[in-house]
Amino acid sequence: MFGNDWDELLVSELEKDYYKDLTEFLDTEYSQHIIYPKRNDIFNSLKFTPYRDVNVVIFGQDPYHGENQAHGLAFSVQPNVAIPPSLLNIYKEISNELGCYIPNNGCLTKWARQGVLLLNSLLTVRADTPGSHQNKGWEQFTDRICTLLSARRQPIVFLLWGANARQKAPLIDQTRHFILEAPHPSPLSASRGFFGCGHLAETNNILKALNRKPIDWQIENI
Repeated sequence: MFGNDWDELLVSELEKDYYKDLTEFLDTEYSQHIIYPKRNDIFNSLKFTPYRDVNVVIFGQDPYHGENQAHGLAFSVQPNVAIPPSLLNIYKEISNELGCYIPNNGCLTKWARQGVLLLNSLLTVRADTPGSHQNKGWEQFTDRICTLLSARRQPIVFLLWGANARQKAPLIDQTRHFILEAPHPSPLSASRGFFGCGHLAETNNILKALNRKPIDWQIENI
């Protein structure tokens, strides 16, 4: 299903009643409404970033609900789509911290390929209706992913931006992993502590201290 070690780790989860109910719900939703992302893109975060390769986790809330935006990676949009405001603020923070230029696109697959798991709490959404797939099972599924990550011996840096992401904190073993918290990068809250948080540079400092390769946060222009 995922094409990597997530398959074995999550096989029992896919057999649980809640997940079967979720699958039935999605069958109906995709047949009757416009749902984002495309069904074969739902699990791109897991497909692009195997469990063993996860260095960093960035939690989002639910996928973008506009046309052609979401493609299964939190905060990321497909190439040739306008950069959403929250992602633009992330880029601004990276630029301020590390001197990176702000690119002309919001496709973050480069991060995912380096071990940055870009995981939304909800993996689907109805068009133009944010939060429409809450309480259907996705929260339990992504909580399980977080628990599996927490159980890993090799330390991971968790970036929890905003109240929704911070809800995952109790699932993380803070004696083993690193948790960096800040307000959400949304224009509504970025000025209240996201800007200036220093998390991207700090993440790389942590990885270097662990003798691991730092993340190249620079997204190239297309």
